[in-house]
Amino acid sequence: MLPADNLRVVPTRGANRYDAIIIGGGHNGLTCAAYLARAGLRVVVLERRHILGGATVTEEVWPGFHISVASYVVSLLRPEIIRELDLARHGLQILPVDGTLTPTGTDVGDYLWRVDDHATTRRELRRHSKRDAEAYEEYALLMAEMARFVKPLLGDAAPRLGALDARGLATLAGFARRFAALPESQQTTFIQLLTMSSADFVSQWFDTEPLRATLSASGIIGTLLGPRSPGSAYVLLHHYLGEIDGEYRAWGLPRGGTGAVSGAIAAAAREAGAELRTSSPVARIKTSGGRATGVVLESGDEIDAPTVISNADVRVTLDNLLEPGTLPAESEQAVRRYKFRGSSGKVNFALDRLPSFSFLPPDGETNGDVYRGMVSISPSIDYLERAYDDAVAGRFSREPYVDMGFPSYVDPSVAPPGKHVMACFVQYAPYELADGSWDDQREAFGDTVQATIAKYAPDFASSVLHRQVLTPLDIERTFGLSEGNIMQGELLLEQLFAERPGVSSGYRTPIRDLWLCGATTHPGGVITGAPGRNAAMAVLRARRRPGASAGAPDSERAA
Repeated sequence: MLPADNLRVVPTRGANRYDAIIIGGGHNGLTCAAYLARAGLRVVVLERRHILGGATVTEEVWPGFHISVASYVVSLLRPEIIRELDLARHGLQILPVDGTLTPTGTDVGDYLWRVDDHATTRRELRRHSKRDAEAYEEYALLMAEMARFVKPLLGDAAPRLGALDARGLATLAGFARRFAALPESQQTTFIQLLTMSSADFVSQWFDTEPLRATLSASGIIGTLLGPRSPGSAYVLLHHYLGEIDGEYRAWGLPRGGTGAVSGAIAAAAREAGAELRTSSPVARIKTSGGRATGVVLESGDEIDAPTVISNADVRVTLDNLLEPGTLPAESEQAVRRYKFRGSSGKVNFALDRLPSFSFLPPDGETNGDVYRGMVSISPSIDYLERAYDDAVAGRFSREPYVDMGFPSYVDPSVAPPGKHVMACFVQYAPYELADGSWDDQREAFGDTVQATIAKYAPDFASSVLHRQVLTPLDIERTFGLSEGNIMQGELLLEQLFAERPGVSSGYRTPIRDLWLCGATTHPGGVITGAPGRNAAMAVLRARRRPGASAGAPDSERAA
């Protein structure tokens, strides 16, 4: 039984055709739609692009090459969503990604290669440090325990301390009990993960520089933080929260690209009765008497519903889509304070052949296996910190952190026979440039990424058939993510849990009957579906309260 089955509501009767409008067909919006429709609501999803999925989308960018244009790997998609929406039946198949290869130089043997098999990884680590080989298992177990401790916080709205209701008090008390039950060493670790830099945190455990750097790099993804910046350790933990088949920190590639995730959720939503529209951009959210009452499309068409839910980020929703003056002044200020600071780029390649890495033994038996995982250009913490220094100065990194994968090696369906797709996540690419514009510097950024890869794969340039470069400005324009931030707002300590996005309690906004369901809310970004599911449950609970508006604060309901 789905949680929505316990929260079934009576659909609205009368002139309104829909019970809920969802703005944006990203994977969280689709997840929200699926749960609401499953509970009996009449739901319509309005996606401005020609394709559903938001940043979780697969597109045929070049003939025969199916590219996961933005998001490109899966780990944090909540298992309960996969199970409750029966996504496997709707076509979702996740193929495991095995290993991370970190080059340390260009000569044969200059690399560190970690795979999912711990015994193999420990043997590899012994090449660099016997101490690190012994510590690695203990570190992995500890981080898995931290992930298990945090995981229950993902499945519901985080309680806001200034507006605690009975549910919030119960949630807070449950967290306090679980924290008190942790061994003292794990309590200390959790506090460290909230406050320390990722570099300092992992350096407590390891001496091997490429290991420390590659682990630290998980703490800078999607933030304008360096590996030595306090608070980046939580971002590292955020990326440990994922699991595939119960294995924490496991990563996978959806067969057919990340659009297959959105496609499966969309199929579940349609099956439940949701209506999904593409090429339907929303121009404005309608309000009356302090309540959201519907939307106006760019075409001029109007759609009314008693509940409006936005998958867009908090700035797009409350600043761009509302009439000026609709929000209270303090809420306007809160929206302006919320930090986006996009810092990432993406470069996708269509290749004639896989690159040959100079640091691998020629014709080595395991050379092909490296393409089943990721290659992380993060040889040292100093390397990452220099890349960050460039971003602080307002320029893209001259020697960037690049995390690259080869989806076509694991899933041949995404490329023509004998050809390959290569996806590169790049840090840093600051949204605000000190000199020039991204339209002027886009290809120079792509050239820098390509040259960085070629240092380790001399034949790479000659294998490139096509290249797609996405700057933060492109990400903003294409996917509607403010400042190109892939998390819909940085995962900073002051923007976590109940303070995400910091304008109201839970998934509500200051406008009654207007809700948020995207990554701008708790628990944040990447492909999780958790914000969409949590928002749907909050809306359904609100609708079940007699005489209560779905968007009214708890204090008003109690009155």
